[in-house]
Amino acid sequence: LTVPCIFLQKRKMTNIEDFNYDLPDSHIARYPVTPRDSSKLLVYNQGGISNNHYYNLPNHLPKDSLLIINNSKVIEARLHFRKPTGGQLEIFCLEHSEIYPDVTSAMQQKAHVEWICQVGGVKKWKSGTVELQFEYQGITHTLYAQQLQRIDAGFKIHFHWTNAQLCFGEILHLAGKIPLPPYLNRDSEESDKTNYQTVYAQEDGSVAAPTAGLHLTEELSSALREKQINTAMLTLHVGAGTFKPVKTNTAEEHDMHSEFIEVRQELLEVLLQKPEQTRIAVGTTSLRTLESLYWMGVKLIQEPHLKLEHVKLTQWEAYSLPQEYSFTEAIQAVLTQFQKERCDQFLTKTSIMIKPGYRIRSVDAILTNFHQPKSTLLLLIHAFVGNDWKKIYDLALANNYRFLSYGDGSLLWLNK
Repeated sequence: LTVPCIFLQKRKMTNIEDFNYDLPDSHIARYPVTPRDSSKLLVYNQGGISNNHYYNLPNHLPKDSLLIINNSKVIEARLHFRKPTGGQLEIFCLEHSEIYPDVTSAMQQKAHVEWICQVGGVKKWKSGTVELQFEYQGITHTLYAQQLQRIDAGFKIHFHWTNAQLCFGEILHLAGKIPLPPYLNRDSEESDKTNYQTVYAQEDGSVAAPTAGLHLTEELSSALREKQINTAMLTLHVGAGTFKPVKTNTAEEHDMHSEFIEVRQELLEVLLQKPEQTRIAVGTTSLRTLESLYWMGVKLIQEPHLKLEHVKLTQWEAYSLPQEYSFTEAIQAVLTQFQKERCDQFLTKTSIMIKPGYRIRSVDAILTNFHQPKSTLLLLIHAFVGNDWKKIYDLALANNYRFLSYGDGSLLWLNK
């Protein structure tokens, strides 16, 4: 008899207040340290904790391990428009419209594009067109925005601009601002265009940085390669929902945000090449992608006729699917489906919630920053280290670690 997922949720409710802690404002990093790899690194392994720095990371990883990194790139998603009456409003580009197959196609649109957005000051913008002027090659151009439709996520906005040769990605770069997390409580600056990107960022689409990777430098990457520690890339476009606070009493009542992931055949082949290899997820986004891949593989094993385009993962599916398959079996199922459909990559969405009681299957360790109180990311950390998360955070606070996106980080080995 299969126990319904909703029954499990009711029997194992996670009180979000158990994941609260006092985070003094003085511990929130408003700017990064220089160089990036001089950030402090807390190392946790089977209950033991030590203090170090990122530039010593190779000393804490076994030879021939694999770092899995998220190569998504933060887009300049904040646009400040002027209304005909002279007032200001902000349009925050969240994700591409469903009329485009993927974010890359949406970013490459010329002359006009449709996007799903949040709008600040929308009460005073009932209709009409708003304008934003920007400079390109010494000439002033104008970006226009019109409301198309109100939806659950915000608004569908139609953009068009005067220089039809520019694509939307270029428009954002010229006219937009980097969307810093709200808890930094400051406007973005020119330096954030570099500082709030990983050195390996490639794929436009995130509205928040995969911040664990901000600590990695070219020099550190070289030192890792010298120890025969390799990297593999995946793509999860981080959405604004990653900052969404849990306002419900329990984690089970929280509506988890969904995010786009891009999976390439090359990644699957690397994961299968050495099944016993030590794997380290660089950031919660990499972990969420890998765990989602596992469950997508399980779905393909259970339903051999399922197509890749239909294997997106909802919030609670992982808790009701069969649990007996190995990570290798699941990834092999995804690769087999790739080969059946003769594709080398696919785009899908995941809303997976990793919370206390969830068993990590994809990696042995995670590199991650220190997260907000009562956040879904802190629930994920519990899946790694159990109640030791409290000891880790207490020690980090006592030792003046810098918290959140521009802060220091940790290497957490899985409590098995």
